[in-house]
Amino acid sequence: MSEVSLPRPAGAVPAAPATSPPIGARLLGRTFVHPLFDYAIIGGGLSLLVTAFLVAAPKGDLLVSSAVMSYLLLLCTSAHFAASTVRLYTKPGAAAGMPFLSKWVPWMALAFLAGILFLGGTAGKLIDTLYLAWSPYHYSAQAYGLAVVYSYRSGCRLGGPDKKWLYWIAMVPFFFMLLHLAETRLPDFTGLEAASIAAITVPARSVLRIVGWIAPAALYAFVWRRASGPMPLIALMTLVSNAVWFFLLDPIDAFLWATIFHGLQYMAIVLIFDARDQAAHAGHARGPLFHAAWFYGASLILGYALFVLMPLAGKWAGFEYYDARLAVVALVNIHHFVVDAYIWRLGRGDSNRTIVGGVA
Repeated sequence: MSEVSLPRPAGAVPAAPATSPPIGARLLGRTFVHPLFDYAIIGGGLSLLVTAFLVAAPKGDLLVSSAVMSYLLLLCTSAHFAASTVRLYTKPGAAAGMPFLSKWVPWMALAFLAGILFLGGTAGKLIDTLYLAWSPYHYSAQAYGLAVVYSYRSGCRLGGPDKKWLYWIAMVPFFFMLLHLAETRLPDFTGLEAASIAAITVPARSVLRIVGWIAPAALYAFVWRRASGPMPLIALMTLVSNAVWFFLLDPIDAFLWATIFHGLQYMAIVLIFDARDQAAHAGHARGPLFHAAWFYGASLILGYALFVLMPLAGKWAGFEYYDARLAVVALVNIHHFVVDAYIWRLGRGDSNRTIVGGVA
């Protein structure tokens, strides 16, 4: 995400430098909706509160019933995975500009799904492991992207080295969970003793946990002293909230709650971007709440079809429901990761760039 650089007309006199906003305003940052909403939902403040309750709760207590959890997964997680596909076809110029992604990749994913179901066994385990390894990378990449977006919006122009350090610090939870997967998955594929793998991964995870706690604050203090000035606190919060899920919770709970809060975070930001795109395209004929509700409704319906109806269709086709559900979850996740890599780019002239900067 590079800076926008607008040329100055020939002969124009440079304007006097604008007065720097108060430090309090710079730390709060420039939000999309309202500081309470942005910090609680997109920044991860709500997830930090829930994580604190989970840590304090008796072991094995998820705070909510299984029925409530299933609704949370549908309303947040399933809808968010479908939202990237909906965004691909609603973002102005995206589907036409990426015909292979919009026309062929969905059919290729369906064919891949059928192949995995027919092969079963090792193929199913491999695709499941790939999705489990890719998920924490996706969450870390989103935390990095949001930190850069809020810094950009708030007037903190991160330099190249700053963004590189920010990226690698955001990736620490991903590396942490990758080591956990090595402990639990590698013995099945390689035949190695779990104890010999754990002898390497356990101390390495301890080091990463320490780095993950210290590095974000250290980078924040370092950038504060740079010419760009301090990053908004919400940029730091996105990194911390993503790390907290994996550093404090049991790995199973971490995956469960991370996908819920990541989905909530994702839905909030994608609704903001799509509503603003549609309002601009329609000449403000309908308000942003209408466009946001329409987009969320479409994402929820598609999410239900993908995560509830598709596994049932696999069962009706003669496959084991459990195998069909695992394969569907893995393939939908991977499709979401691939689509996301393209629809959130900030190239010059892209509507995303306009919305981030808030200027034409």
